[in-house]
Amino acid sequence: MSSSIIDFVATEARFGAHNYEPIGVVLSRGEGVWVWDTEGNRYLDCLSAYSAVSQGHCHPKILAAMVEQARRLTLTSRAFHNDQLALFYEEIAALTGSHKVLPMNSGAEAVESAIKAVRKWGYEVKGVPDGAAEIIVCANNFHGRTLGIVGFSTDPETRTHFGPFAPGFRIIPFGDAAALQDAITPNTVAFLVEPIQGEAGVIIPPAGYFTEVRQLCTANNVMLVLDEIQTGLGRTGKLLAEQHEGIEADVTLLGKALSGGFYPVSAVLSNNDVLGTLRPGQHGSTFGGNPLACAVARAAMRVLVEEGMIENAARQGMRFLEGLKDIRANTIREVRGRGLMLAVELHPEAGRARRYCEALRGMGILAKDTHEQTIRIAPPLVITSDQVDWALERLATTLTQDFS
Repeated sequence: MSSSIIDFVATEARFGAHNYEPIGVVLSRGEGVWVWDTEGNRYLDCLSAYSAVSQGHCHPKILAAMVEQARRLTLTSRAFHNDQLALFYEEIAALTGSHKVLPMNSGAEAVESAIKAVRKWGYEVKGVPDGAAEIIVCANNFHGRTLGIVGFSTDPETRTHFGPFAPGFRIIPFGDAAALQDAITPNTVAFLVEPIQGEAGVIIPPAGYFTEVRQLCTANNVMLVLDEIQTGLGRTGKLLAEQHEGIEADVTLLGKALSGGFYPVSAVLSNNDVLGTLRPGQHGSTFGGNPLACAVARAAMRVLVEEGMIENAARQGMRFLEGLKDIRANTIREVRGRGLMLAVELHPEAGRARRYCEALRGMGILAKDTHEQTIRIAPPLVITSDQVDWALERLATTLTQDFS
């Protein structure tokens, strides 16, 4: 690394909490699928800020909407109406088929809000005894990092020395419908689950799993809450990942790509029953639903549809997946993915995936490891066929090396 990069990294280390372990690159500019470091080196972004930059870096139409709104009005709080919130509600409801919308800021806030709302529904509509509501979640889940959420994580790194944790959660294996059936009790108010477990390494459940899940939730009057914060808004080649099995969640959580990477925006989308239980003063957010966030989100949704990004994700995702499967390397244990949410899992004897991500940086590709042995690949949805092929050539070269 050059001296200037070392200076940036050293300053971060001196003043910042050490809660991340970034790849050794200091980025200063982005456009489309590309980012540049402070030395002018260009990289293909194969992380997309964990799918937040699905529309590509610094999309000009989203930028224009943000600048225009920032000149007019940025924040009012929800103590007053603003002229962007109603339009945001109308447009996101039309896009997703939702009945009610609760705007928040981060994905974790959306998850916490959904937990509160389904518990309230359980007590006031389903008739669960006060304080007894149960929510079923899956092992290896990742729904955020707040205290409430890490309490039902199974990852020791996210839990250790952060307790005590709130009760009311049951953990079952992911992709096992029979386990869900066995876990449901009269006090079960919701099943909170990711359609694809992203942080766990892009784990895709068996075909038909969510069809069974939907049937079980309906039969037992349990709200199906799908965390589509990573999978939603085109990442998997469909607007929502639930569409791959033709089901509808009772509550859908969106975030990340909802702003195209410009601003923290998230939303809880639901039927009338769940969000209909909230009354003034019972839940809120100073920044949630602010006019700047709404204007940005409206533009982010618009370009996603108008520019065919969802369809492109399906096409290029298939090209990328097939190309990865064609790589003949002893290091590769499994390749999996849906749309542009992909992963290469390495054999343990191949060494840590981190080493390969660092080597890819030297080849002009930025990707991120997860769970020691897996490389996640999730480029912006605007990636082209030529760019996919360019990436595959460099991935093939890197994955045939032995860093063990």
